[in-house]
Order: sequence, then C-alpha cells, then structure tokens
Amino acid sequence: MLTLDVIALFFPLCILLALTPGPDNIFVLTQAALNGKLAGILVVLGLCTGVLVHTSAVALGVAAIFKASPAAFNALKIIGALYLLYLAWGALRAKTETITVDQQSQSGAQKIGYAKLYQRGIIMNVTNPKVSIFFLSFLPQFADPTRGSMSLQMIQLGGFFILSTILVFGGIALLAGAVGEYLQRSPRAQTVMNKTAGIVFIALAAKLATIQQ
Repeated sequence: MLTLDVIALFFPLCILLALTPGPDNIFVLTQAALNGKLAGILVVLGLCTGVLVHTSAVALGVAAIFKASPAAFNALKIIGALYLLYLAWGALRAKTETITVDQQSQSGAQKIGYAKLYQRGIIMNVTNPKVSIFFLSFLPQFADPTRGSMSLQMIQLGGFFILSTILVFGGIALLAGAVGEYLQRSPRAQTVMNKTAGIVFIALAAKLATIQQ
C-alpha cells in the first residue's frame, strides 16, 4: 500500500505533468473547442481509460515489450499517427452549420456521438507507446516491495495519475469548450477552428510518427 508521504510527493508531480503542454492536453483542447465542453469531458474520460491500460501494462510487464521491441513500438505509433491523420482529414473537410444558443452546449458531442468521442480519447492515449515506456520508468520509482504487492502499488499510482488528469484536463475541456461554443455562433469562426484543428492533428501525427524509443 502507498504511504501518505509517497502520495504527497507523487500527486503534485502528476498535476505538474498534466499541466505541461503535450499531445493529450492539446487534443482535449481542440476537441472541446470544436465540439463543446461535453465532448471535451468525454475525451478526457477516454484518455483516463487509456492511462488505466498503460498502468495495467506496467503492472503486468507488458510495457517492457514496447521498450525492448522496436517493431512493436513502431507499429503502435504508426497506428496512432494514421488515426490522427484521419481526424485531421475530417476536421479539414467539416462544413459550417448554424448553431443556436440552446443547442451549442451539446450539439457537437451529439453529432459525433458520445461513444465515439470517448473512443477517441482511448485511441489517442493507448496508441502512444511513449506513454507506456514513460509509465514503466516513472511509476516504479514510487513503489517499494517492502510495502506489499508491486502490482497493486502500480495500480494505486495509476489511480492518482488518473485523478490528476481528470482535474487538469477537465479544467482545460471546460475552458476550451466555453470559448469554442461562443465562437461556434460564427460560421467564419467555425471554419477557422476546423482548419486550425486539422493542422494541429497533422502536427500531432507527425510528432507521434517521429518519436524514438
């Protein structure tokens, strides 16, 4: 079991890591700005599910495979990059539409589908092998075999990491969603937002495709 002093050190570090600009929080920001606060929150929940997958992979030793196997590492990152390019294509081709004040808080999420938005978050996180390797290097530093099961401690650490993600990324989603919903009233702003999101997705795909072990 984790002790209070470990939690007091680990949790603030998780908050700082979540605040650091990276692919995941940029992805949340763009999705919330394009499709509203609810869409952003659903993506955040998907990302948190992805964190749970990576945590389990570390606890079971699966993450070590990605660290040891260049083929597995490259295959997963290519899948992730292709998915981001698919999202970029959709954003660049998106058409503007009239959104009323009553509709704008949920229309984007409803149009895409709640399950699909949640799925986007999962895919975005799980297909980044760098996350598994990061967790493989980061989490064991706060675990100690003298405190009991290492696997259980990894799961507990992952839970605190998820909590920090919900707090920080959830705040980003709410803020970006509020701004995005305001801008969605303008067809011209919609066009700019879609094109910008497309470019951001392409940049994220390029970054993911070029990361090294």
